[in-house]
Amino acid sequence: MALHPDRLFPVEASARAIARRLYGAVATLPILSPHGHTDPRWYADDEPFPDPATLFVKPDHYVFRMLYSQGVSLEALGVSRLDGREVATDGRAIWRLLAEHWPLFRATPTRLWFEQSLADIFGIEERLSPASADRIYDAVAARLQEPEFRPRALFRRFNIEAIATTDSALDDLAAHDRIRASGWGGRVVPTYRPDAVVDPDFAGFTDNVARFVRAHGQDAVTWSGYLDAHRAKRAFFKERGATATDHGHPTARTADLPPNEAEALFARVAAGGASAADAELFRAQMLTEMARMSLEDGLVMQLHPGSVRNHNPHLLATFGRDMGADIPGPTDYVRALKPLLDRFGNERGLTLILFTLDETAYGRELAPLAGHYPALRLGPPWWFFDSPEGMMRFREIATETAGFYNTVGFNDDTRAYLSIPARHDVARRIDCAYLARLVAEHRLDEDEAHEVAHDLAYRLAKRAYKL
Repeated sequence: MALHPDRLFPVEASARAIARRLYGAVATLPILSPHGHTDPRWYADDEPFPDPATLFVKPDHYVFRMLYSQGVSLEALGVSRLDGREVATDGRAIWRLLAEHWPLFRATPTRLWFEQSLADIFGIEERLSPASADRIYDAVAARLQEPEFRPRALFRRFNIEAIATTDSALDDLAAHDRIRASGWGGRVVPTYRPDAVVDPDFAGFTDNVARFVRAHGQDAVTWSGYLDAHRAKRAFFKERGATATDHGHPTARTADLPPNEAEALFARVAAGGASAADAELFRAQMLTEMARMSLEDGLVMQLHPGSVRNHNPHLLATFGRDMGADIPGPTDYVRALKPLLDRFGNERGLTLILFTLDETAYGRELAPLAGHYPALRLGPPWWFFDSPEGMMRFREIATETAGFYNTVGFNDDTRAYLSIPARHDVARRIDCAYLARLVAEHRLDEDEAHEVAHDLAYRLAKRAYKL
């Protein structure tokens, strides 16, 4: 299972040689992770990770959704049930179950990340199988108890310059405060995720809104008080290092209602029982309000619509949200974003980064939009498309219209901490492979390709996310 040094590089010899040179210049650049989901408590408390299964299997929907698709129950993988009923707790047994089903991950990005993490971090180059499962488990478990494998030490080892967590608008950011108070030098910043108080379909929405508004000194739940609460909480996040907001809406729809209509809409959704039409219109209006606030406070705005979330009602009822049952759906950006773009699209002081789960939108909508509006930037492939093939398709489709400099480099979008270096390495290899082909085809000079490779690996993310 030794990692081949030319993995993901072009097969053709001259292009492969160019890719090697390009990659050699960017392989060890610092990692910027501006759109991630690791737990800030890891860095605040710096405690050892408990066991290999808890680290690699239980939190990673890429892993357990594949196993579930082949009949493995989430209970057997140790995923907690909402009703508190018993699930597997033996990490070794969970690891053996993963090993038994490891052939399912052939040719998937999950295998790339997993095997590179084992090799680079733990020095393990034996392929996972039922025969090797216990040896690998014991080796990883032993290393996790060493000081060099605690979260802060790994942060330094991974050469992470900055990492963003994703935090609810209702979060008190206590873990971030503990990080700052500790005097540790690692840069871990929060990201403002207001879905719990912006999406009327979010569980507990009306109570969330009331709590959110009253926490910011408002006795009554009013439209103006609600907007002021957002401004105050955004400032609270920004004081703790936040540079961005994050919005996971079902669609990209935006709206720009007259003030009286927006106020009346808020009153309806805040009272509970909003219709589906009102819920969608409110989310649409709030994207425009968030853009307005971003112009005021400078926070970068991220929008990643298009996921039909919690598609499996049984899993939602049994285990809750985010259990691997989110499925991509088609997304209209051209018409959906127009109200927001009519108001703010020409503002150079606004940065709105667009992601998609609908690959067909890259060439038809997103690249042309980002290639025109000053406020727009195109986010990298993510989630279902953060794979070698997905990344290469993205470069081929988006570059011809948006170029390189209307994109924002790479971000890893993961809760799986140990996979972060591997994910960035895969992205750097694919970008170097793409650039090598351009050089080999005499469409780009090699000195230009070196500059672009550095930009894609580091500078574009640093600039776009103000890091």
